[in-house]
Amino acid sequence: MAGLPGPFLCWTLLGYLCLSGLAVEVKVPTEPLSMPVGKTAELTCTYSTSVGDGFALEWSFVQPGKPISDSYPILYFTNGHLYPTGSKSKRVSLLQNPPTRGVATLKLTDIHPSDTGTYLCQVNNPPDFYTNGLGLINLTVLVPPSNPSCSQNGQTSVGGSAALRCSSSEGAPRPVYNWVRLGSSPTPSPGSMVQDEVSGQLILTNLSLTSSGTYRCVATNQMGSASCELTLSVTEPSQGRVAGALIGVLLGVLLLSVTAFCLIKFQKERGKNPKETYGGSDLREDAVAPGVSEHTSRVDSSKGLLERPSSAGTVTTTKSKLPMVV
Repeated sequence: MAGLPGPFLCWTLLGYLCLSGLAVEVKVPTEPLSMPVGKTAELTCTYSTSVGDGFALEWSFVQPGKPISDSYPILYFTNGHLYPTGSKSKRVSLLQNPPTRGVATLKLTDIHPSDTGTYLCQVNNPPDFYTNGLGLINLTVLVPPSNPSCSQNGQTSVGGSAALRCSSSEGAPRPVYNWVRLGSSPTPSPGSMVQDEVSGQLILTNLSLTSSGTYRCVATNQMGSASCELTLSVTEPSQGRVAGALIGVLLGVLLLSVTAFCLIKFQKERGKNPKETYGGSDLREDAVAPGVSEHTSRVDSSKGLLERPSSAGTVTTTKSKLPMVV
């Protein structure tokens, strides 16, 4: 073989390795796997290689929408021992342990909605030649719709428009929504009713009194259905104005009542605590006239009369010492 060209020699050796069974090849189902929540999922993985001391098996997981490089291990087998790891460690195992006979199927019990994603089955067996040592399996955990929430907004008067909304917080695959009207009342005409099964919104236009009634929203997927109901009341525009005026009158009366109550209470509180005030022109009994000494009069405490002293004069005048000019 020394005289053979280099490329020919390489292809000869490759064919020899493949024919002798030293190539690693992993096989997994091509179709995605779907399982109801709470059940046990079996992720089938088989391989072909000559198991030796370097044989190693690893299962890893990556969440939906993330690249394969973000995967993290959940179980691996090496050196003859099995090692579950991560948050799923108590729920993962192998269908055959040890996985040395070409079967590396993974069992995942009590599956949760968070188990939805891509699982990677990878077999390493150096120095075997690698042709396809990795297999990918997509798992979807099926969840029935949760009880949806119904709401409405808009102008619910004659001639107006209203939007009815419906949404479930859980459900896989994503539920579709359908609105129906209950009772014997006629269903609104198709031109005045627009429904979106994906978003769960129902638009009602050109409302009339006959649009009033109970509407039911049903959320459905392959796991089941759930529903909620909503009552729509359409009123005349004049009724709305009268109601607004009545509310305004009631608020005004309430405000006047509160104001009157506060004034009455204030007057009562003021009457309990009167204040003595004297004006500048008020006369006092004990006031002394100007020019009269205080000792010339006193108040008889027993009779309340002014007594004059026994002396002849009550007022003493003093002649002016200034000379008179004739």
